[in-house]
Amino acid sequence: MVERAGMADRTLERALAFLALADKGGTRTEPFAYGIARFDDRIPLRWDSNFLLVEDAAEDVGADQLAAEAERVQGGAGLRHRKLELRDERLGARLALANLGASFFINLLTFAAEIGGLALVVELVTGINYLLWVPMLAIAVWIVLWKVRFSVMEKVFGLSGLALIVTVLALWRLDPGLADTLSSARAFGPPAGESWPTYAFFAIALLGAAMTPYEVFFFSSGAVEDHWTRKDLIVNRANVYIGFPLGGILSLAIMGASAALFQPRGVSVDHLSQVTLPVSASVGQAGLVFLLYGIFAAIFSAALETALSAGYTVSQYFGWQWGKFVRPREAARFHVVILFTLCVGVLIALSTLDPILVTEYSIVLSAAALPLTYLPILIVANDPAYMKDKTNSKALNAIAFAFLLLLLVVSIATIPLMIWTRAGA
Repeated sequence: MVERAGMADRTLERALAFLALADKGGTRTEPFAYGIARFDDRIPLRWDSNFLLVEDAAEDVGADQLAAEAERVQGGAGLRHRKLELRDERLGARLALANLGASFFINLLTFAAEIGGLALVVELVTGINYLLWVPMLAIAVWIVLWKVRFSVMEKVFGLSGLALIVTVLALWRLDPGLADTLSSARAFGPPAGESWPTYAFFAIALLGAAMTPYEVFFFSSGAVEDHWTRKDLIVNRANVYIGFPLGGILSLAIMGASAALFQPRGVSVDHLSQVTLPVSASVGQAGLVFLLYGIFAAIFSAALETALSAGYTVSQYFGWQWGKFVRPREAARFHVVILFTLCVGVLIALSTLDPILVTEYSIVLSAAALPLTYLPILIVANDPAYMKDKTNSKALNAIAFAFLLLLLVVSIATIPLMIWTRAGA
């Protein structure tokens, strides 16, 4: 015991000595084309002590030129890593911190809802209470995040969610020709027995579900993880013009099939298990298996994205090394943030709060926070220093600003509507 205590003391002393050394800053600085290069030859593997500080880059300098400078300067110095710090204060650090706080809180709620949703799916299959599955599913998410490469994780789990296409078949069988569905879609306004405020609240909830903040962080950071270049723009456009509309169609199919089965019978949908009944009633057991697999894959994929987004946002704000494209020990704080998100999400899920209710609140608050993520993207989309010849056109900006006004109205109305309608109750 005495020997172990002595070893612990020596380890602590070495750790404190390392931190003291790191706090003294770099031992030398060198100018480079766009700023100052800082080096600490005593600890060359420490990213925060060996980096390029971009201070006077012209507006027409793009990311590829900065990357080339990092390769020349840091590669020439024998460093294995490349790190650039760009300080863009146009929106201000305080506003960015407010954005970070709101987004991170919504991320936590979203992840808790996703873990709870996964557990509910497993409960449907096994009959064992969902609370018992929550910790094990969180561990499964962590193992995938720790061990599986980003590209594999993104493709396998994302494409598996296409099994939800069985809901389109179920809707077609329950409403052949979609006559009733299209007829009800043309009737704008709340159904009998539902007020306009409640109708508006559910419309906002659907918008929040379609545009959660974590998607912005995940896809923008994922471009770095996957080392995208201009050649990958076609993949991005395919995601936007095919992937997102397909996801919308599947969501509409789930809602339409439920309406086709339950509305004529006067039954309201209050539990995840009810969502499976339209498929099992119209397609049979094989369709039910596809549906449960698709739901699990889609939620599991979303849980991975949400956990990664928590790490991306915090690490990028504070200038820490982040991403799965480097070894975990080189991005330790990034993985600590992810682990913290998993732990807090599990605690929320284990609090016995209804996972469906947590989901409702998370997507509604997502809608309220949308301007915080949408506005910075719109600013960058019009900045030639970042986008070069890919900035928004005037026509696209007109649409984008109209949508921004819509989001501002939604953001202002969300909380009052949630209180007024008691979250759509």
